[in-house]
Amino acid sequence: MKKILAILLALVLVLSFAACASTAETTNEDSNAQTNETADTTETGDTDASAEDTDAAAEDAGAATEETTDAAFTTVEEGKLHMSTNAAFPPYEMVADGEGFEGTGYEGIDVEIAYAIAQKLGLELVVDDMDFTAALEAAQSGKCDMVMAGVTVNEDRLAVMDFSDSYATGVQVVIVTEDSPIATLDDIEGKLIGTQKGTTGFTYASYPPEEGGYGEDAVIGFDNGLSAVQALKNGQVDCVIIDNAPAQSFVAENPGLKILDTEWVTEDYAIGVAKGNTALLDAINGALAELIADGTVQSIIDTYITAE
Repeated sequence: MKKILAILLALVLVLSFAACASTAETTNEDSNAQTNETADTTETGDTDASAEDTDAAAEDAGAATEETTDAAFTTVEEGKLHMSTNAAFPPYEMVADGEGFEGTGYEGIDVEIAYAIAQKLGLELVVDDMDFTAALEAAQSGKCDMVMAGVTVNEDRLAVMDFSDSYATGVQVVIVTEDSPIATLDDIEGKLIGTQKGTTGFTYASYPPEEGGYGEDAVIGFDNGLSAVQALKNGQVDCVIIDNAPAQSFVAENPGLKILDTEWVTEDYAIGVAKGNTALLDAINGALAELIADGTVQSIIDTYITAE
């Protein structure tokens, strides 16, 4: 009996060892299979995915470069920046006696600021002189790159053009003869007013009285400020509404004229470009911001307009 039990116990032990061996072998095989599968994935799938990611990144970089190139501004004439203006608006723009500022044939605050902007953009400045309304329309239609002519921003102009940040403040005043009965702004009502056509002075003065103006019949528009001042001297109008800076020049050059003490309106000057020409506008604003920050713009203004 004891021998039989011993034999049975031995058989049980043998079977247990066999089962353990079988389990260990199976586990090792499964482990090796997983290792090989992982290795295959690393050598093939992951490598392919990495290559695809690299290609995608390269395509994105190329697309970004192409987008940047497409966003670069263009001008109506390669290598040049055309500025339309009315060069009868001292001290902002004037026809020069000689070659003018940097050979442009013109001089003034707007001319020098425009030249500095052109330099920042790596372009040559070209000044295109015309009457004020035509100067606005040239920028609006894209026949020139920008308009600088003491231009102020209003709702009507914003509807057809885009504007830069402001670079100067304009104050409109009233010029009268020294013996004029017009002593205050209230005295203008019922009088004949001379202005430059297309300007905000012309527009605002032409508004009906209930909107702060004097009515269209009370306003005569001239091609430029000098013509309006000449009409005042000849008795064709009773006063002239115009920006303070040119008003100071006109009065200094024409004895018998004076400027009323009270300002008529205050506005900011800006640069106009064709509606939707965002790339050029951004470039102009970038250059303008640098010129304001480093004091160039104020230095130019101070050259022409001295503190009183």
